[in-house]
Amino acid sequence: MSLNALEPKKQVAYFTYDFDKHGGAVGAISVQGDGIPAGAIITSGVVHVKTACTSGGSATVSIGIATAADMLAATAVASLTANALLDVVPDGTATNMVRLTSADNTAIFTVATAALTAGKIVLAVEYFVTD
Repeated sequence: MSLNALEPKKQVAYFTYDFDKHGGAVGAISVQGDGIPAGAIITSGVVHVKTACTSGGSATVSIGIATAADMLAATAVASLTANALLDVVPDGTATNMVRLTSADNTAIFTVATAALTAGKIVLAVEYFVTD
């Protein structure tokens, strides 16, 4: 049985936001992670909240790679509990996949409404390259 040409090309990239390292001020926080090459198509992934996020107010967090919130729409801090697993926007359907036109090794975690006071979040995305 021969393998599909795409199977050996599937990869996973990880981006970890950590309050202790990145802070939690309202605004865009650049988080360095694994490089994703130009031409990659992000097909799916997961957000894993390793340490509960807390805030003095009603903070929200969104995550984007190619554009703002293309991985996770604004999500209330109340949903960012320890060990929570959250769906990402790319869900395996072509409509929701994200194609990178340039190489990227940064995810933007955007904190809005109120600052975070704690938390650690891992974004894991699965992608393949068709080029």
